[in-house]
Amino acid sequence: MAQQKMGGVTRRTFVKGGLAASALAALAACKNDAAAGGSEGAEGGILSYYINNPVAIDPYDLEEDQGMMVGYQLFDALTTFDFDANELVGLAAETWEANDDASEFTFHLKEGKFHDGTDVTSKSFKQGWERICNPNTSPDKPSAIGYHLAMIEGYSELSSGEAEELTGVTCPDDKTLVVKLIQSYADFPYVCMHPGLSPVPDCALEDFDTFFYAPVGNGPFMMDGKWEDGQEINLVRFDDYSYGEPAKIAGIHFNIQKDVETAYREFQAGNLDVAQVPTNQLSDAIEQYGESEDGYTATPGHQVLTGDELSIYYLLLNLEDPVLQDLDLRRALSLAINREAICETVFEGTREPASGIVPNGVPGYTENMWADSHYDVEAAKEILDAKYPADADGNRGITIDLTYNLDGDHKTVMEMVMADWNAVGIQTTSTTGEWASIITNAYPNGDFQVGRLGWIADYPIYDNFMYPLFVTGGDNNYGKYSNADVDAGMLEARAMLDDAERIAKFQEVDKLVAADMPVIPLFVYKHQLVCSDRVDGLYMDAQKLADLSTCELVEE
Repeated sequence: MAQQKMGGVTRRTFVKGGLAASALAALAACKNDAAAGGSEGAEGGILSYYINNPVAIDPYDLEEDQGMMVGYQLFDALTTFDFDANELVGLAAETWEANDDASEFTFHLKEGKFHDGTDVTSKSFKQGWERICNPNTSPDKPSAIGYHLAMIEGYSELSSGEAEELTGVTCPDDKTLVVKLIQSYADFPYVCMHPGLSPVPDCALEDFDTFFYAPVGNGPFMMDGKWEDGQEINLVRFDDYSYGEPAKIAGIHFNIQKDVETAYREFQAGNLDVAQVPTNQLSDAIEQYGESEDGYTATPGHQVLTGDELSIYYLLLNLEDPVLQDLDLRRALSLAINREAICETVFEGTREPASGIVPNGVPGYTENMWADSHYDVEAAKEILDAKYPADADGNRGITIDLTYNLDGDHKTVMEMVMADWNAVGIQTTSTTGEWASIITNAYPNGDFQVGRLGWIADYPIYDNFMYPLFVTGGDNNYGKYSNADVDAGMLEARAMLDDAERIAKFQEVDKLVAADMPVIPLFVYKHQLVCSDRVDGLYMDAQKLADLSTCELVEE
């Protein structure tokens, strides 16, 4: 949650029962007309918030942004990132420390309560993490977020079904959690900010399906009834919230709509307080509702959020392809692309040209880190003329095939990229298909030359845009990039306990990667969110998460 909640601890009388059945009965008893959609009789009012139907709201499978938004209100993890101060701070954890080589971390917990009245202890975190890793937790499918815990000792044994516990996590006492890793990783406390790594009470282990649809958390809001699949999710304020002040609003009505366009029409009709703005209506929305002054905070009259997000859209280059093994060609391909035109023409300014692989908002971000990640068509032609002189028809004897999916705006973006390459004498072809097939077959098998890809940060750290994408043999390094100096530099950075030194080392690594141009950054995403004029102080961070406990509803 946001840093505003790191102040004084509240302790109000809480009378909910401790057993799973009584907890769910208590939650059901909380349901009232206000939580169903109105604010009458509810101190603070009910915020109506649009989401698509999520995959999960249980920490077990919090992966996509819709479920994450709900889970973020229900659960508090060990840490959180304060984007104002640009630093990691404790949430359920009071303090933490690492050993000398950053392979072991000890977290000291604050006093905390679950929504069923039971205590949050170190065991609550251990069993929550084991629940994610254990392949037998769900009767339907394993968790998709176990990779966050893959560096913990015992993960491979538990996830493969060979063990019953995560041996690298121990609980010396109720307020102490010790985590041993298989390698040095100084940024591990950032991993612990993921909402999926939140604690769970004992009732989570008793009935998977019940908890999945009505999870009992430790966050500032609790379930009011259960998730009505495809319809709605209602939350009410948790007055015994442990890690800061109780929520200012009485509750949240997550109104599930089928798409952005439908939800925006509902917003315009006055039926929603928060909705996404369709790209082709963003300019009109800003004119009508006013743009947020900082891009991230909604206040009356400044209601459209347009701040940068921690995500990057880029072109993936298959470096095993003989044509693309030429660094000069890779540089020319990048310089020939008019990123600004793509952002303005296709996205009406809702994207920002990328001058590197690391987006603004990540500590250590430096503008123009990649020298060739900008538009300079004359420089591109000069490079190409030296190696690939054009014939009488302007062709240079090079053909590039671009792999992409046709849904969304991807087709238009890729057509503009190909037109830019055609303009400098490079011929293009395209291979299109379903995204599921591309990401699970074509890219992992190297069955592509150039492809489009996006990357959204799991955590706001430099490492998250370096190691997964560029380490030799990495699962997300589809282009087969390999540089021994880059690998060594990243491992060295991961073992550095000092934040400034670690970031500086990653910046050095970033420069090495930039010089090799193994991918072509195109643009970063931006918020497209609008709030009604009764919403004051809603802050959506660069990871598309909003701590809704800190916003207020203004009486009209």
